[in-house]
Amino acid sequence: MPLGLIGKRAREVNKVVLLPLSEIYGNPKQPRKYFDSATIRDLAQSIHENGLLQPITVRKAEIGYSLIAGERRTLAFRLLNREFIPAIVENCSEGQSAAYALVENIQRENLNCFEQAFGIARLIHEQSLTQQQISAKLGMAQSTIANKLRLLQYCPEVQRAFLEHNLTERHARALLCIADKNEQLRAIEHISSNNLNVEQTERYVDSLTVHDKSSPHGNRVFVVKDMRIFINSINKASNTMQHAGIEVDTNKRETDDFLEYTIRIPKSSAYNRTVV
Repeated sequence: MPLGLIGKRAREVNKVVLLPLSEIYGNPKQPRKYFDSATIRDLAQSIHENGLLQPITVRKAEIGYSLIAGERRTLAFRLLNREFIPAIVENCSEGQSAAYALVENIQRENLNCFEQAFGIARLIHEQSLTQQQISAKLGMAQSTIANKLRLLQYCPEVQRAFLEHNLTERHARALLCIADKNEQLRAIEHISSNNLNVEQTERYVDSLTVHDKSSPHGNRVFVVKDMRIFINSINKASNTMQHAGIEVDTNKRETDDFLEYTIRIPKSSAYNRTVV
């Protein structure tokens, strides 16, 4: 055991202590659910060659220490058969620990969009927080929080499909207007196999229609789930004007809070041309 360990267990070095790995336990509120074994091996190799650049963060539990942040680093140390790991011990409650773990993972971009959504929902439920309060705690716009929580509408099978096909959060949001699980899975397969970007995905979703069997003459009924169907109509109108020789410039910009669509038509093109 290294010399000078406080209480024969830990040595303080600028608020960093060396803790026995045998006394460190996983955080049950850890938002991250997927740990890739290959990346853990790569991290272990990096730690072996360069050392640990950032200590893990833990809190004192009834028995040993509970992880707040640094589960991947802890797994890498175990893989290296190390006895001790550098750690910072935080004096916080279990609820605060869950919040710290989520913030740390989000800031380090270690969570996929569904893990983020699950972690946010858990904090809201367990700490009785509003979306506005969680927005301030995580440093995210409230609309961003709301958009992430919408992703929990997907069942676990569909969530796994998004991740296995390496689709983005914006891809996932584009498919929210599809209610049926099997249709969602077919859409994910189509998007992946055709390598569609987000805008192409939105156009693909807009093109999907359903038939209302109860309607007379088997008429096709377009189900409008959100504004994207109207945006698609604007695009078609713009293309029609361009084909007719009218100069038109369109610009679409999406933020967390707004969808801005700007159409510019020179007056000389709009009023001085006869379109047949």
